[in-house]
Amino acid sequence: MDVGFELRSAQDKGDGVFAIRSFQMGETVMVGVVDHEVDRNHAHASQVSEERFVVHGGMVPKVNHSCEPNCGIRLNSSGAHDFVARKPIAAGQEITYDYAMRNYSVEYFAAHCRCGSPRCRDRITGWKDLPAQRKADYDGFVAPYLTDIDERNPAGYLAKASSVLMPAHRIGIQSSSSSSSGSPSSSEASSSA
Repeated sequence: MDVGFELRSAQDKGDGVFAIRSFQMGETVMVGVVDHEVDRNHAHASQVSEERFVVHGGMVPKVNHSCEPNCGIRLNSSGAHDFVARKPIAAGQEITYDYAMRNYSVEYFAAHCRCGSPRCRDRITGWKDLPAQRKADYDGFVAPYLTDIDERNPAGYLAKASSVLMPAHRIGIQSSSSSSSGSPSSSEASSSA
């Protein structure tokens, strides 16, 4: 595969990675390579399993977040993240992905998100904080360990996502972690908008 991207200035976000040729939906845009393993989650760490975090080499760490990304991730045979086009990407477009596609928890970006997308969540979050509809939109473009965590905890997932899906009590799931009203708190409701 020829290299179809380069590093450029990304306006107020610092550097970013931009396509220098077009990519079709489903095409691998960048191949990830693990540089080294780290002992905890942090701003440059990529989660590659439920308990393992790494730092990628090459330009993968330079790919910026977007709440409406044109790429998703897929684990490759080395355990690193490849970026795969979620939709057609034209030459000159910035290559982006949602950091929630790789990490269950993202707690280290305190400032407001600067992606500029009409679907911006206002802050960069992890998979656990995404509303159910956004998770569904990303189907097939997220790390499999993230959906495995949700599958093991469906009551908590449904309680968190009750503003998008039916509340857990309406479909016969009892959850000790959901509130007595079965509705999300005001902060959860605003994060799912």
